[in-house]
Amino acid sequence: MSNKNFSKWLSSSLKQIKKSNLHRNLIEISSSMGPEIIINKKKFYQFASNNYLGLTTNPEVVSSSIKASNKFGVGTGGSRLVTGTSALHNKLEADIAKFKKTEDAIVFSSGYLANLGTISSLMSKGDIIFSDELNHASLIDGSRLSKSKIVIYKHSDMLDLEKKLKRFSSSTSRKMILTDTVFSMDGDIAPLDEIVFLCKKYNCLSMVDEAHATGVLGKTGSGATELFGIQNKIDICMGTLSKAVGSVGGYIAGSNKLIDFLKNRARSFIFDTSLPGPALEASIQSIRIIKEDREL
Repeated sequence: MSNKNFSKWLSSSLKQIKKSNLHRNLIEISSSMGPEIIINKKKFYQFASNNYLGLTTNPEVVSSSIKASNKFGVGTGGSRLVTGTSALHNKLEADIAKFKKTEDAIVFSSGYLANLGTISSLMSKGDIIFSDELNHASLIDGSRLSKSKIVIYKHSDMLDLEKKLKRFSSSTSRKMILTDTVFSMDGDIAPLDEIVFLCKKYNCLSMVDEAHATGVLGKTGSGATELFGIQNKIDICMGTLSKAVGSVGGYIAGSNKLIDFLKNRARSFIFDTSLPGPALEASIQSIRIIKEDREL
């Protein structure tokens, strides 16, 4: 395609996006991400942020992040497997594993990358993924990237899920049930106890996305798996550090073998520059505060 044709294609595509009322622009916010924000020198009350607990601007978190910046700098200069692993990475991963009551954990640069790298490395062509119809885009994209057969079941409908599990019950392929725990658009909670039961009954792996549950649900804020009392029954537990935790990044918590495997197979971990010290320290302090102060 020539440059001229490419430009025409872009113009045509943008025209179609606008015609469909799907065109979006970036809104510049000139303040910190609190309950009140400044846009074009005007104050607005905002209800769209994922900063559920206000930890993005928590004084303890900010102060610790600044200290980490002074000690470790503002970047790592490499991927985790080369020069990008610091004491803060190891500390955060140990804290997450303890928080989620798993053997180990691994941190990615974002929750999106955590899902992409994990699903695409664990599942492959010929395998089967049973996915809730309202799952997050990162779960959908990770499933597509894996080239597995994707079976969509009706939102949180366990009768429909079991019906589809029965259809593939004779298959010897690796099977996974994949779901958000708290769904981002409606805020409802998946029936995790029933999903765990079906995983055992039909010999499926369980993978849950705790992005919107971490820091919010459960006795210690660990998430929906803690709320249901099934932390030791989930095979792969994903979460994010950019919502209630108030920092940036994503993680997978699970067995020692799972984490070791992902370190060696998840491309979004292997080939990605690691999270910088200030973000890591912010997450460490936020998780500590979440566990210690349930009145947040």
